[in-house]
Amino acid sequence: MFSQNLFQRAPPIVRSAAQSFANPTEIQARNVATLKTLSLRMRSIKNMQKITKAMKMVAAAKMRKDERAMQLGLPFSQPAVALFQRLGQSEVAGALTILPITSDKGLCGGVNSAVNKQVRLLTNEEEAKGNTVKIAIMGGKGVAGLKRLYGDRFSLSFEDHSKAPWSFGAASIIADKVLASNPGRMKMISNQYKNMVTYDTQATDVITLSQATAMDRAEWSKAMDVYSFEPSIYEVFNDLQEFYTGCLIFGAQLQSAVTETAQRMSAMENASKNAGEMYEKVSLQFNRARQAKITTELCEIISGASAV
Repeated sequence: MFSQNLFQRAPPIVRSAAQSFANPTEIQARNVATLKTLSLRMRSIKNMQKITKAMKMVAAAKMRKDERAMQLGLPFSQPAVALFQRLGQSEVAGALTILPITSDKGLCGGVNSAVNKQVRLLTNEEEAKGNTVKIAIMGGKGVAGLKRLYGDRFSLSFEDHSKAPWSFGAASIIADKVLASNPGRMKMISNQYKNMVTYDTQATDVITLSQATAMDRAEWSKAMDVYSFEPSIYEVFNDLQEFYTGCLIFGAQLQSAVTETAQRMSAMENASKNAGEMYEKVSLQFNRARQAKITTELCEIISGASAV
């Protein structure tokens, strides 16, 4: 009776310890469950590491293909872009169309987040000045990242463009859709590939047809007279401006694809490394729990032998 009252007045920690010593089967069952849980966790981490390593190998194979496509495609698009860059551009007020270029797949670091951030900052800046902003977005990750706060600004969206091989025909279709609204001002936000480790997220000013026609004729002729056109530049300028926009989108997507693949390789390598470190920590916990279980069983055997 006295021992029961003393046990009831004892602190909770002492009481739980006493209960544990009174019923050693609970310790053994709990250790077994812990070992089983840790074993399942180790198996899951190992499977995850296999998946990340496989994804890195797939990204490495795709990287060579995308890099070769960029090397072959940029010389086609750069001359038209360089021609319109000679015209220059002056800052004017008015409605702005933003064309962000993102990917359709994730697990590639902060590639898409950087583009979405630039879109948010540029939208807030232009709307603070009183300008209307429309967003024509490429890529499912850009749509998912911006539609909650900026979905009412969406005018066009182009998703699943990476399911088919990227071509100038696809870029021309997107350019026709964007230019159909005759935007007054336009900016394209995309990732520019530098090397396997670094990239730049930049906002490129797209010279629209209304900006080119409103330009000073002397400056316009000074920039265009360097080239010869057949037929006259005044007859083909509208088509040339559409071709320039298509080339700009085509080259930007090529660089964005290489950047995405390079960053996915880096992300999967880091994920495999983190999975290995996590496996070592869980393995250490597993070994400690197994050693504790063995020690407990040995103590029980020795105690039983001494009692006999």
